[in-house]
Amino acid sequence: MERELALEIVRVTEAAALASAQWMGRGLKNEADQAATSAMRAMFDSVNMKGTVVIGEGELDEAPMLYIGEKLGIGNGPDVDIAVDPLEGTSIVAKGHPNAMAVVAVADRGTLLHAPDMYMEKIAVGPEAAGLVRLDDPIEKTIDIVAKMTNKRVNDVTVIIQERERHQELIERIRAKGARVKLFGDGDVGAAIATALPHTGVDLFIGTGGAPEGVISAAALKCLGGDMQARLVPYTDEEFERCKKMGLEDPRQILYLDDLVRGDDAIFAATGVSSGELLEGVRFLGGDVAQTDSIVMRAKTKTVRYIKAHHHLEHKPHLVME
Repeated sequence: MERELALEIVRVTEAAALASAQWMGRGLKNEADQAATSAMRAMFDSVNMKGTVVIGEGELDEAPMLYIGEKLGIGNGPDVDIAVDPLEGTSIVAKGHPNAMAVVAVADRGTLLHAPDMYMEKIAVGPEAAGLVRLDDPIEKTIDIVAKMTNKRVNDVTVIIQERERHQELIERIRAKGARVKLFGDGDVGAAIATALPHTGVDLFIGTGGAPEGVISAAALKCLGGDMQARLVPYTDEEFERCKKMGLEDPRQILYLDDLVRGDDAIFAATGVSSGELLEGVRFLGGDVAQTDSIVMRAKTKTVRYIKAHHHLEHKPHLVME
């Protein structure tokens, strides 16, 4: 992939963030998602690439989506897989909560796992503990490893986990071990990435969430030198068969980082919609000007860029604005 593609992908996430931020706090999650999706699709159509969506969002809740198999880009340039979440945290935006983002991962054709829209068990760590933690290890052992590799006391280790009933026993065990628990409501892409960014104070991500988000997170962690293990959780015969069609002989096998994102290159970009640990949200500055805060990274070079941009909205006809 050409390095210029990284900056083009940031323009895509910026467009989605600007469009969806118009719906902040209005209680209308599908409208916010539609705005992000429409803006992202329009901006993709200006990018010099031959892209195919291999992971789209929205099947579970029938929200608008960039559908799997959709062709994006102007048809020239690199042939790439695209994983998208135009609005990571639709409910977050509807409620006006923090940590909503627009996210895109891009990799060479055939290198992203075509994860179906089902649940996935996941564990993620930053570079210090990469290659040392296992999904099936007891959480107490994992915390000890992370504490040792980050040079922290156990009671200074922070584990981020989604606040769901299915995680209650795990949460209790983490607290009993003496580690800190940081709960979040929605948006597990940002939570997984936080383990590999020192300024967040997060050391370990664990829990069961969406499989598409798992692959997107894996692309970012590959760029940052972090690590992830995962396992699909098919609940029905139909989901079990979908896993087999992906080429997984055992749908319950452990998936390593290189299974989720094959090869040595990937690009990840995200733009904040509402402010959180990773990024500031869209700020409307008056005079039809808005500010965005984005991150873009590439696995091949391990370059990470933070980009702040001012946008004059009257010159953005591709955005879905009121």
